[in-house]
Amino acid sequence: MPDTSPRTTPGLKPHLRLLPRSPVGPGYWQSGFKADLRAGINLALFAFPQGMAYALIAGLPIAYGIVGAAVASIAAPWFGGSRFISPGPTNATSVLMLSAFLALGATEADRMLLAPLLLLMVGMLLIVASFLRIATVIQFISRSVVAGYITAAAILIMVNQVQNALGFRIPASTTLIEVSMRTFTHLGLTDPVTVGMSLLTVVTYLALRRWAPVLPTVAATLVVASGAAALGRVFGFEVAQLTPVGASALSAGLPRLDFEQINLLASAALAISFLCILESSSIGKSLAARSGTRLDTNQEIYALGIANTLSGIFSGMAASGSLTRSALGWSSGAVSSFSNFISGTLIVAMLLAVGPLIGFIPRPALAVVVIFVALSLINPAQIRIILKSTSSDAAVFLATFCAALLFPLDTAIYLGVALSIVLFVKKAAKPELIEFTFTEEGQLAALKKSEPRATPDISIVHVEGNLFFGAAELFQEQLRRVCEDPNLKIIILRLKNAHHLDSSAILALEELIAQMRLLRRDLIVSGARRDVVLLFRRTGLLDTVGIENFFPESPLNPTLSTRDALKRAQEILGRHDANIRIFSPPDPSRDLPADTGSTGGR
Repeated sequence: MPDTSPRTTPGLKPHLRLLPRSPVGPGYWQSGFKADLRAGINLALFAFPQGMAYALIAGLPIAYGIVGAAVASIAAPWFGGSRFISPGPTNATSVLMLSAFLALGATEADRMLLAPLLLLMVGMLLIVASFLRIATVIQFISRSVVAGYITAAAILIMVNQVQNALGFRIPASTTLIEVSMRTFTHLGLTDPVTVGMSLLTVVTYLALRRWAPVLPTVAATLVVASGAAALGRVFGFEVAQLTPVGASALSAGLPRLDFEQINLLASAALAISFLCILESSSIGKSLAARSGTRLDTNQEIYALGIANTLSGIFSGMAASGSLTRSALGWSSGAVSSFSNFISGTLIVAMLLAVGPLIGFIPRPALAVVVIFVALSLINPAQIRIILKSTSSDAAVFLATFCAALLFPLDTAIYLGVALSIVLFVKKAAKPELIEFTFTEEGQLAALKKSEPRATPDISIVHVEGNLFFGAAELFQEQLRRVCEDPNLKIIILRLKNAHHLDSSAILALEELIAQMRLLRRDLIVSGARRDVVLLFRRTGLLDTVGIENFFPESPLNPTLSTRDALKRAQEILGRHDANIRIFSPPDPSRDLPADTGSTGGR
């Protein structure tokens, strides 16, 4: 089935589109609508009960999850346009909302007031992030952060739902240890009827997964559980049920702006925004790559910002790119994001049609469904790869995982992100300094440790890697060690593969030059690329080095500048008999012979 979504010009950096646009292209109604209708129906049947489960996770009324799924699905396609991202509540954002509410000690009534304001903040942060093109920064965050967070969140979700599955309530708790301890101390209040309903739900869910996989498992399980609960009431067995949902759930209103509450919710809003960006870009890019197309991530972030803002106005839940719904839409043959719009419209219709019947669904049945959904989030294969890949990946995963079990979840995310960035900078901040020499064939080659220099008083040092602020001190220290050789008179610093020089690297070089001159030694620079030349000129370091000691790269012959630098070194030392040979194909930009014998100056 062809992709009938609007297209952007290949090869050009897309501009952020602020106004709504039709999510379908020419010829859509003839060739694509039927496929999107089929995908939209599948998504609606899946997202409706899933929204209920996510609301239970977040500790909000069931209507919030349903409305959140509907509003996000209806709004996002007009501002995004990707068929690979199906927006709505997710496990990760739901449990983070719960964590935020628990940290504030919010009652259910307080949560209903705080949720719209929180979503409005998330929406604004996502819109700002899209303007800043923050998607390019997310690539520096290790996936181990999200894996650690989601694994811990899944455990927290399951433990939190034990009380509903066993028929008692415990005081609100923010960490796994608190929830586990309070659940254990309340086990004496377990209700046998509720346990029976939970066991029936477990059997039904597993049976449907095994023998009727074509059915929407969650919805079918809840229907069976509702029928069993109705039959049980005939014989006097009562279990807790959900609150019915009516048309009033679709009412809209702006949340009250309370700056004290904004301050309290800021950390959670930032963490939810980060998760929205990471989840959406991850699943969107994955499905786009499998389809051989590209994803405009910043545009999708903007669409999520609009969706979350409207979700706050309509009292919904945080909208992110759902892994399960996005995969379902793609596998169902969706050809445009209009499939999400169809899904959202059908969810609204279902809310109006069957919303009152939600009151017949047993709470323990939905709790069991939530536990199964949370269990599916734990990916042993992914965890095994992370733990066995590198020590950095393992450290980030374990730190995020443990922090999520011990502290509020937003704190765990910040800790994981900070550790991920620190370890990345640590890796990037290790420039490699390799001493080079010219071979008899005139080629540059690395000098072995046991091999003496061809000219003991001249060292050719090749710099490989980044020379930004995080690497400046190590770079300076490595050069100082080279200078410790008492026979050394001149260092030729080859910067051809040195990247991202900044003020710290410039200052380090200035200090090194000053130190070398005190010892009557000289520094010559070779192979400097255009950006390095401009940086040296702007900062005045070119004058410090001396134009006569500075040799930019020659694009047609990478070793030519180093050959010239070596000739300059011989000139400084007062030698005119050095035999310097170098392979040099003709370079029309410079009038130099291909093979130079005795040298005498520059």
